[in-house]
Amino acid sequence: MRPAARIDRIPPYLFAELDKRRAEVKARGVDVINLGIGDPDRPTFSNIVDTLCVQARDGGRHRYPPYEGLPELKRAAADYLSQRFGVRCDPGSEIMAAIGSKEAISHLIWAFVDPGDVALIPDPAYPVMRVHTLFCGGVPYAMPLLAENGFLPDLEAIPAEVARKAKILFLNYPNNPTAAVADLDFFERAVAWCRKHELLLCHDAAYSEITFDGYVAPSVLEVPGAKDVAIEIHSLSKTFNMTGWRIGFAAGSAKAIAALGVVKTNTDSGQFEPIQLAAVQALASAPALVEGQRTLYAHRRDLMVAALREAGIDAPSPKGSVYLWCPVPGGESSESFCGRLLEETGVMVTPGNGYGAQGEGYFRISLTVPDDRLQEAAARIRKAGR
Repeated sequence: MRPAARIDRIPPYLFAELDKRRAEVKARGVDVINLGIGDPDRPTFSNIVDTLCVQARDGGRHRYPPYEGLPELKRAAADYLSQRFGVRCDPGSEIMAAIGSKEAISHLIWAFVDPGDVALIPDPAYPVMRVHTLFCGGVPYAMPLLAENGFLPDLEAIPAEVARKAKILFLNYPNNPTAAVADLDFFERAVAWCRKHELLLCHDAAYSEITFDGYVAPSVLEVPGAKDVAIEIHSLSKTFNMTGWRIGFAAGSAKAIAALGVVKTNTDSGQFEPIQLAAVQALASAPALVEGQRTLYAHRRDLMVAALREAGIDAPSPKGSVYLWCPVPGGESSESFCGRLLEETGVMVTPGNGYGAQGEGYFRISLTVPDDRLQEAAARIRKAGR
């Protein structure tokens, strides 16, 4: 039995490898606090769960759903975009349900990238963007995200010959893993650049509602004419503590939505209808629920930033996401530092180089653990630093 050659080109999935290492240390009796993965510790809000329970008891909801998503969910997504961003999308042609943002991003790559085509991918970035480009036989081109540029890519630095071969540009703000944010002016420049070079802009907006200090994340679709060249992926995972539910949606360019639909209808059969209807409830409840999420993560951010700084780590205080992106102290490598921290303190964080070459010299902390465990992790790191 010989797997396809493409399997050999794909590196091990970062978080699966981290789980193995955590299990090894835990098996030795170490109390491991896992700050390595962004999986919210709080339960899904009760009104969303109640909706699922009611709808799941309806036997008429147990059959195949519409491939592109329930009309109710697409309308709720359109209403959310209108109320939150002032963006108008046609639910029929400019919105499609997704089985989480990971699915939407990966399938979008298959819809646009042929063998030899270039995908412009931030470095560091969510690994799925690069991996599925490789699966398709595409060529990932790394756009460095540097601290001196606010972790924004310099689009004008992309060589002309690379831009000519590019089919898709990925952006993600608030950013994973750097926690950087972008303003509407940056999105305006990105839309203009993609229009000039005739390629699709895909913005992963998974963290758009987790923001702090008065910062409000814009949508790329707010840019006039953006729907000509852009698609935006929204996830309910972090906003509503719904990571395991696997639900989100894509919105924007009708052409991109149609292409994505070709891949999806030939690959999956959509998400369980009661989950989609629970997502309708979530989106309708967003104004009442998100402020509590922001308060929670702002508190956790401040707690951990203070502890890191006391330990001698130059930790920035980000304006968005559920992460901290911190420089490794003392010139140590990312993997060495994270491995030593796990062995010496039982605190697990993610090495920055797992997200790309430009992540070397950084580590990522996730704030998605209960407050008492985060406080214990902070105390351990503080003590180790001293």
